[in-house]
Amino acid sequence: MKNIIKLIYFMFLSLILLNNNLLAVEKKKELLTSDWSFKGYFGKFDRGALQRGYQVYTEVCASCHSMKYLSYRNLAEKGGPEFSEEQAKAIAANFEVTDGPNDDGDMFTRPAKLSDKFVQPYRNVKEAMASNGGAYPPDMSVLVKARSGGADYIYSLLLGYEDPPSGTNLDDGVYYNKYMYGNNIKMPKPFMDGQVEYNDGTEATEQQMAKDVVTFLAWSAEPHLEERHKIGFRAIIYLIVITILVYFSMKKIWSRVESEV
Repeated sequence: MKNIIKLIYFMFLSLILLNNNLLAVEKKKELLTSDWSFKGYFGKFDRGALQRGYQVYTEVCASCHSMKYLSYRNLAEKGGPEFSEEQAKAIAANFEVTDGPNDDGDMFTRPAKLSDKFVQPYRNVKEAMASNGGAYPPDMSVLVKARSGGADYIYSLLLGYEDPPSGTNLDDGVYYNKYMYGNNIKMPKPFMDGQVEYNDGTEATEQQMAKDVVTFLAWSAEPHLEERHKIGFRAIIYLIVITILVYFSMKKIWSRVESEV
């Protein structure tokens, strides 16, 4: 009897949890999306979008968010923004890194080189949290791969700021974002129209800046995506050719068997 009661209790609890999960799915906002050039089996990164995305990251995001897995040389590599080597060197030279020790045993600063990692905005996690009201700005190197929803989620989050619903009270330094889990976020709205002046003359609307920086983040998370697509395409062609050859070889072999019969 006790076992039956336990079973009924367990089934009742499971139904409650399942119902709550279904309600959460129903309430979940459908993410915004864009015509991402890198999506699909033959997707490729838009070079202009990658270069604009790097500009948005540098001018807007880099003051809080690091990209510790990227080096300045990556900006000139195939499959990425493909800045020229001279442009990449000039970009790196705009930043200072700590190096050393020198012959006197002292640390010193110097302009960054292509081999250096992207300069981080804070010296450590504690400094980052202290500068952002206790919240730690996540590293953006692989952010697109680390978040459920990928590029669409980051894009939606960047454009999801709005006034809170009536009756919703937010703490100081907290903002309402309809795509953020829990709808509360400590990062202020990052973009406004005309916030950056694109080098290629593209109009810098909120949507354009969000799309460009997400494209850049998608590349940083999968820098070899285009090469993988090329290898996959070649593999498919190879398999098709092999299949055709095997088919005709089989036909030829069985034709001999049938003629003998």
